[in-house]
This record gives sequence, C-alpha cells and structure tokens, in this order.
Amino acid sequence: MPFIQNLTPEWIEEQYHRWQQDPDSIEPEWQRFFEGFDLGRSPLPSDQHPDLPEARLQSSVQSLIYRYRDIGHLLACTDPLSPCPLSHPLLDLAAFDLSAADLDRHFHIKRYLKETATLREILETMQATYCHSVGVEFMYIQEPEERQWLIDRMEPTMNRPQPGREQQLRIISRLQQGSLFEEFLDRRFVGQKRFSLEGGESLLVALDAIIGAGTEAGLTGAIIGMSHRGRLNVLANILGKPLSAIFAEFEDNQPGSISGEGDVKYHKGYSADIAGIHLSLAFNPSHLEAVDPVIEGKCRAHQEALGSDGRKRILPLLVHGDAAFAGQGMVAETLNLSQLEGYSTGGTVHIVLNNQIGFTTVPEDSRSTRYATDVARMLMVPIFHVHGDAPEAVDMVSRLALQYRQAFEKDVVIEIICYRRHGHNEGDEPAFTQPLMYEQIRNRKQLHLLYAETLASQGVSGNSILKMADAYREALERAAAAQSPPPEPEQAGNTDKAGSASLPPETVAPETLLKELISSMSLFPEGFAPHPKLVQLYRKRVDAAISGNGIDWGCAEALAFATLLSEGVSVRLSGQDSRRGTFNHRHAVLHDLNSPATYTPLAALTSGNARFMIYDSMLSENAVLGFEYGYSITTLENLTIWEAQFGDFANGAQVIIDQFIAGGESKWGRVSGIVMLLPHGYEGNGAEHSSGRIERFLSLCAEENLQVATPSTPAQMFHLLRRQMKQPFRKPLIIFTPKSLLRNPVCVSELVDLSSGRFDPVIPDSTRETAISRVILCSGKIFFELLAEREKNGRSDVAIIRIEQLYPFRGDLLKEALKGYPAESSIIWVQEEPENMGAWPFLRTQLADVLGAEPAFTGRPASAAPANGSHRIHAEEQKKIIEAAFLNH
Repeated sequence: MPFIQNLTPEWIEEQYHRWQQDPDSIEPEWQRFFEGFDLGRSPLPSDQHPDLPEARLQSSVQSLIYRYRDIGHLLACTDPLSPCPLSHPLLDLAAFDLSAADLDRHFHIKRYLKETATLREILETMQATYCHSVGVEFMYIQEPEERQWLIDRMEPTMNRPQPGREQQLRIISRLQQGSLFEEFLDRRFVGQKRFSLEGGESLLVALDAIIGAGTEAGLTGAIIGMSHRGRLNVLANILGKPLSAIFAEFEDNQPGSISGEGDVKYHKGYSADIAGIHLSLAFNPSHLEAVDPVIEGKCRAHQEALGSDGRKRILPLLVHGDAAFAGQGMVAETLNLSQLEGYSTGGTVHIVLNNQIGFTTVPEDSRSTRYATDVARMLMVPIFHVHGDAPEAVDMVSRLALQYRQAFEKDVVIEIICYRRHGHNEGDEPAFTQPLMYEQIRNRKQLHLLYAETLASQGVSGNSILKMADAYREALERAAAAQSPPPEPEQAGNTDKAGSASLPPETVAPETLLKELISSMSLFPEGFAPHPKLVQLYRKRVDAAISGNGIDWGCAEALAFATLLSEGVSVRLSGQDSRRGTFNHRHAVLHDLNSPATYTPLAALTSGNARFMIYDSMLSENAVLGFEYGYSITTLENLTIWEAQFGDFANGAQVIIDQFIAGGESKWGRVSGIVMLLPHGYEGNGAEHSSGRIERFLSLCAEENLQVATPSTPAQMFHLLRRQMKQPFRKPLIIFTPKSLLRNPVCVSELVDLSSGRFDPVIPDSTRETAISRVILCSGKIFFELLAEREKNGRSDVAIIRIEQLYPFRGDLLKEALKGYPAESSIIWVQEEPENMGAWPFLRTQLADVLGAEPAFTGRPASAAPANGSHRIHAEEQKKIIEAAFLNH
C-alpha cells in the first residue's frame, strides 16, 4: 500500500498482534486501519454485516487522511517558477474507492473537538494543510508521539499563517532590507562579487522567525554556518554588522591585516547580541558545506559549558544551498553525527535555500532524488518544503521547526524553494546556460513588492510601506558616507609564537603523583570484571611506575591525561576505535565480562570541573575532525584530540586540515589547540597503512601556524601532550605516533623521565665520542633501527641525532647538538619514506641553512605511492636504507 511504503512489514505485523491483544495499546489511526483490515478480510456476506459497507468507507477515509499526510507534499504549490500541480493519481478519490457522491457524507474523525466531518471538509483540511504553499514529509518518522505532535500543530490551522499586523510589517521590512541592500551594493560597487541573496530574500524572514521563536523558547545563543550566497545580507540585516564596515571592505578601505592575511568579505564571520540571543556567524571557506561539523563542535562545547540545559539554550543553525546539500558528502556525515553520544547537539535547524540551480547546473544533472533534501530522510525528521515567495508561510514554518527542535532535540529541515535573480556571481550571465529560466525571472517582481501588494489588499497603507523602504535607503547612504574600518575578530591571533626564542614550559609531574594516579587507574568498581588480559595490562603499568622502569607508550599517554585532569584540565579524545586504540595500546574504556557495564578509569581522576571524554567516532574523518576543530576553538582551556585510525586516513579530511586547521588563524584569527594523532611508520603494511603523509603537513607550515612532531619515546609523548596545555599560546599540534614502537621493549622510558626534563625538539646523541666520522640525522621510529645497527657493528664513530619537532624547526638546538663534532664529519639525513615524501622535502633547505650545505640523503627513492605492497620487498628496502646509512657516501 503506497501510504505505508516507509514502514517495514515486520513492524506492521507487530502492531497488528498488539492490536489483537489490546486495541488501546496502539495509536488510534492504526486501530482504525486494522479494524478496516479485518473487516475487509471477512468471508461473511454483507447481509450478515449491515455495517460492513459503512465500515469500509470509514476505512477508506482513514486511508485517504493517512495518504495526504504521507505524500500530500507531491501536490504542494511550492515553486515560484512552476505552475502548481493539480492532481496526483495516488490522491484521487478513486484510489480509495470513494467518489464525488461521498463528498457530503459524514465520517467519524474524533479530531480537534469534532466527532464527525464530511468528506468535503476532510479534503479541504488535508489539501489546505499539505498541498498549498507548504509541503511536509514526516510520516516516515517512526515515533508516533513526534508525528502526532506535528499533526496537532498543522491540521487545526491548516498550515495557514495568520501573522498579526506587527509581524507582517516586520516581514515586509526584512524583505525590503534584503532587496534594497543588494541593489545598493550593485549600484555603488559595480562589478564586485557579493553573491547576492536576491530571489531568496525569504531567508531573512526565516532567520528572523527562528530568532524570535528562540527567544520565547529559552535560547540564549545560536551559532550559524552558511556559505557565501547571501552571507553579506545576513551579516548586515540579521546580525547587524555595521553597514559602514561592510562598505569599507568593498572599498578595500581597511587597515593592514593585524592577525594574518585575512579573507574575502563574503567568507567572514561576526557575532552580535540580537533580541536576547548571542548570534555568531562562523567564518567559512568556499568549500560550501565544510563548516557544518565545525558549527556542531562549537555548539557542543558551548552547550557543555552551560550544563544540563545547554542543548535547549544553544542552537546550531545551518544554511545550505540545494546543490551542495544534495551533492556534498559532508552533509550526510554531519547528519549522521546528530544522534551520536559524543557529537549530538540537541538538534540542528537546517535551512536549504533552493534557488534551483548550482552555478550553471540544473537539478536534473546534480542529483538523483526528487528533492534536494532527501538525504535528510535518513534521520527520520520532518522536512518542510515552502514556497519562497510566500513569506508568511516561511515565517510560520520556521517557528514550527524551532519548536520541534526544542521539543524533541532532533534535526529539522526547511527547504525554501526560490530562485537566484542573477548569475552565480555578479560577473556571470546566467542566460548563457538557462535562457528560459532567466527570461521568467527577469519578468518577475521582487518579493518585497509582491508582498507589499498583499498587505495593501489587506488595508496596510502603501505610503507607510514606501516610507519604510526610503528610511532603509537613507541608512545605506549614510553608512556609505561614513565608512569605518571593519571590526577585528572577537578572538585575535596568538601573541606568543611556537618558535625558538620562547622558554619551554614546565611539564614535569612529581613521582609520587604519577604513582598515585597510575595506581588509582588500576582500581575497578566492586563487582566489575574486565578481561583478565586488561587487568594484567593495568597491573603492569602500576609495576612499571613503582619500579621506575618500563613506562611504555600507553602508560605515558594515560599519565599525561591523568596529570592534566588532576590539574583541572578537561581532555576530549575521539576517533575511530579510540577507546581501545587501533593498535590495542590504550584501553581507556573497560568492559565488564558479565554485563554491558563499562568503566573509564581516567574519568575518576578529574579535579574541579574537569572531564575526561573519549568517544569511538563514526567511520568518518572529514566531519569528525571538523567537529573536533570547532570544539577546540571554543574550549582553548581543554585538550582536544582527534586520532586517525591510520595516519594517511587523515587525507579524508583534507579540506578541514587545509582550510581550518592550517589556515584558520591566518585568515580569520581563529585560534585552535587541536591535537591530531596520526599513526605513522613503515612496517610492510602497504601504501595505505604506512605513511601519515608528513610531507603534506609540512607543506602547510608557515608563520608558525602549526606544530609538527614525531616523538620517539613515551616520555617525549608525555611532555609533548602536557606542553600543549602549558605553553602560553595555542597552535594546532600534529603528532605522528608510532605503531610497532607501542610494544617495542626498547621503546620505554623511566619514571624519572616524566618527573624531570621536558619535550626536546632535538635529541642529541647520548654518546659524545670525539672521533665521530659521521652524524646521522633522523626522525621517528627509524632511530631504533639505526641504533641497533650501530650497536651490532660497533660503529661508535657514528652519532645519531633525532629531530623530534619538525616544525617550527629548531635550528638553534640542532647547532647545539652538533657542537664538538669534527668539522670534517659527514652528515646525512636518513628516513624510511621515499625521497619525495616524509620530512626531507621540507627539511632539506632548513638543514642546509644550519649546516652550510645540504646533507646527503638516504631513504627510499622517489615514488608515486608511499610504500610497496610486498612485505618481503619492504624488508629488503628497509635493510638497504639502514646499511646505507653507515656506508661512505
């Protein structure tokens, strides 16, 4: 049956059995459905059931009601550029064995204070509610309470907006502002890109309605993400960014950049307090949907800071384009985060501004679905399709959407179907590719003029409407005459640098505290039974701390977290399988063998308001890293970490890395202390499980925007993590973590290495032989292979220096490490990566500056892929590299 196409047969059968046992245990509409179903199956002749024909008609009417709720949107009149659909075969009376002769027959409905209604009245209600300027998809929602909540708010009013005169004047004011602002920019700044909102001015009405409804619903903040289409208009007319500042940006009449290179005006953000709500429009690059998870992360951080009611008080609000919402995978990834424990934000209001074209591409070429919003059906949340030239309907739907979000803490989607009056930007001629569409658009009146006619027909003075427009035009002119420099971002860039001159912060922890913390982690709740091997693992960590020897990677990392937590610093770590750790080294969350219970030892070691949060993420890099970046820029006092399952998997989030993590401070003054853990190391596992792509991160390094490190010992990792929170600035930290070294018995530290010392960007050779003939420079796990080769062959004439911090490069410390070696000593750089990868392409010039000449290179030859797929060939290549490092060059 078409009207129940979204429900599984198993679910329907379960409901049927429940109805047979207790009719009142299911919702009324299903009670009536099954009553009709049983009557329809009855083998007895109708003369033995005098009520059977009437019951069948009643069942048909209930089916009609259900189907209008389910697919009435197919008849909705929501496209300003197309004629309204007049009929649909699945909604014809004949589809329900009804006819015009039944229109005045009364049927039991028991809804909205009426016991009965004629079929004609029922049809009028259904068509007005679901087939006029608003179409709604919601009957696939499997929670009866949510469906009924929506029905109870739509059908009594028939989705007919009834704004008061004050609200109507507010709507016309927003529409005027939207159009007149764009007209002024077009006239004053001829030919400059602005990505006009014209044709979609109802977006301002929607945002204004959500803010108004949010004030009533208890919101105190909303964080908005949107791409460039209409951004300047929203900045000016919703967030109240000074018009004079916007015009100064068009004139390029700004002071020199204070916090980086800056960005184009239609990528910038702004914050303001509007109607009791703090609104923040986030900075966003041209990658249209890249900002989506960033907004969610920012909201999550703000919500957590507010406590238990944070989700009700902070709203994530995302504005999308139709082509991007349907076409970009970031949308589906962000939607999938919405109900996950570590990422949910109590529901996001999505507004899809559907201008029916993507640059020059029409919907038939840009999506395989009926609606641009169909991807959101995966969440089983309501989707409202609304006519973009029906501003009162846009206002009504936006308020209802916000109310739904507040009631159920779930996402909701509003699709405003409108058009784009000009080309993709103001230099384009859209008639080149869509001549018929743009002929129609050229002949269409602006929305504020159409709505003014509607208001005039309802008795609103035309002169008063004109005066409102004139007043706004005058405001635009005054602002243009008094241009002022745009305000600086509310969060400026770092004043301290990550370079060589800064004094390293204190990162040690007392031995007594370290022993106390590691011992506390091994105490489990009474009756809790972890896997015996994990009990042994935790006991081994305690034994290592007590003896002072054998601190492995997992133990050092846990102690870094524990010491920070004990000092009141929250720690958040997420990634694929991060609770256990891809390589089985962490086990931060323990599972009881006899029940579903879990226990997180680190969570019991917090001080003050600190929290330990660790989450296994969904199988995504892009959205999850974007979320953590958004979280990190909001909680600079927290340690926020994202971990890749394998280092090279981070390339699935390259947009986030390039546009936000590497460039966010320079472009927008956004400071982040996010830490990325990228497992890296050549162990014969092929091209996709070897390299974390060190070269890519180093190619992004400039102006001390990032910190890139390859710690080679557990103690180095301990101090590096603590340094991230102790230094007087915040910079993203990229750590290439080991794999095989996690359980290598040689790769351990002593407890004293944690209670003293610091992270060393350069580690000199521990031996100071005077007769040194060769100095090997290296980074990462290859050090241990070189060390073993030196010891095996008794090559005491070779010194091995580790460069643990690749950027900012500490040339001063390298010079210090080289002091005392003979000037004639040969110096080589050794790495396991190919010559065109790893640290070498970046460091070769840095090393040449320090050494006076470029050192010799030893490693794999340049290659298109990071590693060979054969374990045998890998071993042969690795052996050659290690041996070549000790041969004369």
